[in-house]
Amino acid sequence: MSDTAVGSDPPCEGEARRRAGENTGPDRAGEAILADDDAAEPLLLTVPRDARADRLDKVLAGLLPEHSRSRLRAWIEAAGVLVNGKPAKVRQTVGPGDELAVWVQPAPEAKAFAPEPVDFGVVDESPDWIVVNKPAGLVTHPGAGNWSGTLLNGLLHRYPELVQVARAGIVHRLDKDTSGLMVVARNEIAQTHLVRQLQARSMGREYVALVHGWIERPGRVDRPIGRDPRVPVRMSVERPVAPKPAVTHYAPSRLGAAGPGVRVSEVVCRLETGRTHQIRVHLASLGHPLLADALYGGKNAAGALRQMLHARALHFDDPAGRGAVSFHADPPPDMLQVQEAIEWNA
Repeated sequence: MSDTAVGSDPPCEGEARRRAGENTGPDRAGEAILADDDAAEPLLLTVPRDARADRLDKVLAGLLPEHSRSRLRAWIEAAGVLVNGKPAKVRQTVGPGDELAVWVQPAPEAKAFAPEPVDFGVVDESPDWIVVNKPAGLVTHPGAGNWSGTLLNGLLHRYPELVQVARAGIVHRLDKDTSGLMVVARNEIAQTHLVRQLQARSMGREYVALVHGWIERPGRVDRPIGRDPRVPVRMSVERPVAPKPAVTHYAPSRLGAAGPGVRVSEVVCRLETGRTHQIRVHLASLGHPLLADALYGGKNAAGALRQMLHARALHFDDPAGRGAVSFHADPPPDMLQVQEAIEWNA
């Protein structure tokens, strides 16, 4: 449904007009907004005399058609709108002659590349690269629903020079709930070098996963991955949309149980390619989804509250010609607790 306009004639009194230096006398909510230097000047609007009384968000949608109603609602909920000098509510009714003060808020994506203090570990660094140990729960790169508070925002805060590098130097990504090692380039030459290693499959990445069932022999999954045609947030190897080649090598390291009849395997995976959700999709396609990976059929077991996947090892050739470098990171505490709760076979 499209936003509903208010009135059919151009609202001469409803046109946005700035009144520089005019004191509107806002209360606490207004003062809080005015403290933001980026939004110190409100738009002052008057509901036209020929308009009918209606909900505030609908009236604003007619007066400010360049903004979506959902965005206008967000401004109201964030105390960014006053009606006759008082804090507004989304569903309150406004009518002809009401005075509206609107502090235009930037779109969430406008701050996607803003530096922010975000917590993440650094394993090692050089003038050309940074090896990060990403915690589970941290989104790698801004996107829909996650325009701030990402690893990228944290990298820009800790390493301001990364503003000069595409994607703040990020070479490859980890899913939000996957922990472990990533390499970030500190300049464009290093980024190009590292990306080419990924493309040539010479960068080594090793993961440890906890999965349902027993995997008793090593194996290799070579199945293209694309979007699931029925569930857009999922990836799939079954009739995928726009599939791309994907190869995963896996080998069991130990077998155990997370309770009566709940078999669990600890599996080491190596990637030849790097597709979205690759390990999760490939192991699920074998009938062995990751513990607690609800998107691909995993169940909570042994206290697992997020997908049990950790990028534990990484190696690549130093872009500056200093030879091969390698790194290792133990699983984080939550995964260690799950491993300890499983009764492993001797």
